[in-house]
Amino acid sequence: MLNKFIRNNDLILALNDYGIKELSPVQEEVINSFYDKRNVVVKSKTGSGKTHSFLIPLIDNFKNEDNYAIIIAPTNELAFQIFQKLEAIKLNLDIRLYDKNLDSNKEATRLEKKSPNIVVGTIGKLYDLIIKKNALKAYQSKYVVIDEADMCFNGTYDEELFQILEVCENAKKMLFSATFEDKIKQILPKVLKNPLVIDLDNTYNLDIKHIWLPIRHNLRIVILEKLLECINPYLAIIFVNKKETVPFVYKLLSEKGYNVCAIHKDQTIRERKRILKEIDDLKYQYIISTDISARGIDFKGVSHIINYDLPYDYEFYIHRSGRTGRMNTNGICYTLFDKLDDNYLNMLAKKGVTPIYMDIVNKELVPYKGRNVREKRVAPTKDYVKLAKKHIKLSTKVKPGYKKKHQQKVMDLAERLKRNDKGRKRK
Repeated sequence: MLNKFIRNNDLILALNDYGIKELSPVQEEVINSFYDKRNVVVKSKTGSGKTHSFLIPLIDNFKNEDNYAIIIAPTNELAFQIFQKLEAIKLNLDIRLYDKNLDSNKEATRLEKKSPNIVVGTIGKLYDLIIKKNALKAYQSKYVVIDEADMCFNGTYDEELFQILEVCENAKKMLFSATFEDKIKQILPKVLKNPLVIDLDNTYNLDIKHIWLPIRHNLRIVILEKLLECINPYLAIIFVNKKETVPFVYKLLSEKGYNVCAIHKDQTIRERKRILKEIDDLKYQYIISTDISARGIDFKGVSHIINYDLPYDYEFYIHRSGRTGRMNTNGICYTLFDKLDDNYLNMLAKKGVTPIYMDIVNKELVPYKGRNVREKRVAPTKDYVKLAKKHIKLSTKVKPGYKKKHQQKVMDLAERLKRNDKGRKRK
C-alpha cells in the first residue's frame, strides 16, 4: 500500500496514474531512510526502481522551498529521462532541466528573478551555473542526489563534481548506483562521512537468461543477421562498442527491412530526445546503440539485449543486460563471442553470470558445447587480465574515453600474455 510510505494523497494519485501502485524493496528502504539526517549510499541492481526511490520522497517532503534539491546525472540522456519521470509526478513544483541544450547565459538571467524548486542536470551545466556564474544558489539546497554515481566519478568531471558538493556541504547527499567499482569506493570517504549504506544487490534478482553465441570464422554481422532470423523481440537493444559501428549495422538492418533506430554521441541532443520519444511510442523494434544507452536509461518493454561487441568494461556487461528483465519482468541477453574472449567470459562467470552456450543451425538456436569442452581440455591456470593490469596502471587524471581505451589495452596485453604462455609450453 502506497499510503503506508507516502503522506501526500495527490502524489499517490499521480503515481497511480503513472502506473506505480506498489513500491519495490529499494523504494521502501530509501523512503524509510529519508528522515535520517545521515547521507545515504544506495546500491541496488539495475531495473529495481532506483530513480523513483529518490523522486518519491523528494516530492512527498517538499515544503515550497527554492533550490530545494539538485539531481546530478552523468549523461544528457539520463538527465532528460529523470526530468520526464519527475514531470509526470511533480504536482506543482518548478522543475528545470539543465542539459546540453540549455543556454547558460539566459538561464543565469532567469535565476536572478526566480529560483526553481528542483533542478536535474549534468555535471558540466551545473558547474557552469553554480561555480562559474554563481547563478544557482546551490548552498541553499536541502538535498543533492547523484544518480549512477560510479559513472559520475569516472575521472572526467571529478574536480567539478567535488566543487559542486563543497558548495552544497549542508545538504543531505544521496548516491545511487547498481555497481560501485574500486575507484568510487576510494572516493566515497572524501565525499561522505559515515553514510548510511543501503545494499540491496541480492534482494532483487533480475530474471535474465544469458545466451552466448560463437562467431568462430564468421563476420559478426553475419551472426547477428542469423540471430535476428531466429527471434522476434518486443523491443531489443543491439549494443556496439564504437560509434562508427552504429551506422554500419543500422544501414544493413534497415536495408533488410528491420524496424530499427540508432543512438550515438554524434547526434544532437534534440535528435536523441526525438528518438527516445519515438521509442517510448513503440515506433521501433530494434535500437542500435553504444554504451550511451547502458546506464540508467529506462526503455519500456525491452525484451532482448544483443551484445554485438563485448563491452570493454566488465561492469558495463551487467549494465547492458540490466536494460531488460526490469521490475518483475524477464528478459534475454545474447552475446556474440569468439575464442579471444575466453578470459573475459571467465571473469563474467566469476561475477555470477551463468551463460547458456548456443549455436545457430538452420534458423534455430541449438546447444553448443564447444567452449565447455575446450575449457575442460585446457583449464586456465592464470588470471591474465589481473597480470596485465599490473603492467598497465590506471591513471588518476584521465580524458573522456580513457577508461574504455585502458580496458582494451589491458585485454590486448592479457591475450598476448596468454599466447606467449602457450608458445612456451609447446617448446
